[in-house]
Parts: sequence; structure tokens; C-alpha cells
Amino acid sequence: MIVFMVLTIGFLLNLLVTRLYFKQAKVDLSGRIALSVMLLFAAIGHFKFPEGMALMIPDFIPYKIELIYLTGVIEIMAAIGLLVKKTRRLTGILLIVFFIIILPANINATLHHLDYQTGTNDGPGLSYLWYRIPFQLVLILWAYWFGVREVEK
Repeated sequence: MIVFMVLTIGFLLNLLVTRLYFKQAKVDLSGRIALSVMLLFAAIGHFKFPEGMALMIPDFIPYKIELIYLTGVIEIMAAIGLLVKKTRRLTGILLIVFFIIILPANINATLHHLDYQTGTNDGPGLSYLWYRIPFQLVLILWAYWFGVREVEK
């Protein structure tokens, strides 16, 4: 839920700032900046809670801690890539793929009631999917709308 708030508040604040600075709200720029901030925020979790996040990954996948660090680095690179005009479209496409690939880990964590911050099995459980799956769709659409879709000439 926190990452959704970071995305939403970041977007609204960026709309306000761009409105004040450019004399008109820059919706596309605000959307990219908000997604970049959200990705950086999420990346922090990968480095702060690697053991708990590793528990999200299904058992058959090896090198869990290394994978958590790698996905944190990917999120940082994507945050930067969204803000660079030459890499924006490719970054958006790769983010869509990334968001699809990580959904099973979120489902796995939900099925095991995982709280990735504590590494315990007292998390919210299946009720979390009512939030997480729609949010994952929002992230996919957001990455498309603000990263892949061509708007600026």
C-alpha cells in the first residue's frame, strides 16, 4: 500500500511543481518522475529487507538473495531510464515485462502470509491479492502510458 501512496502522492506533487515551474502541469513528465520515485522507494526495500524479500521467491529458484539485490538494481536503473528520453520507451517496455515477471513472487508471498519486512508468516494473506493484483495492473498501465506511449515530439 505504501508504494501506491508514493506513486500517487509523487504524481500529484509533480503535477503541482510542474504547474508552478512551467505555468502548466506536465502530466507525462510528472507520471515518469512519480514512477521513478516509486521504483527508487521499492529498490530501498530490496537492500533493507533482502532476507524477507528472498522468502517471496518460490523454492525452486536458486540464488534468492542475489536475485533480490539484482532486482533492486534493476529498479534503480529503470528509475533512471524512464527519465532519459533515449531510453524511456525501452525502459517502459522492460518495466512491463518486469512487473509481469514479479507478480508470481507477490502471489507466492500472499499464499504464505509472508511479511517481507520481518521475514515472518504473519502477513495479510489472501486479502492482499485484492490490492496487489490490481496494483500490478496499474503499474503495467502506468509504465505503458508514461514510458512506452509516444507523446512528445
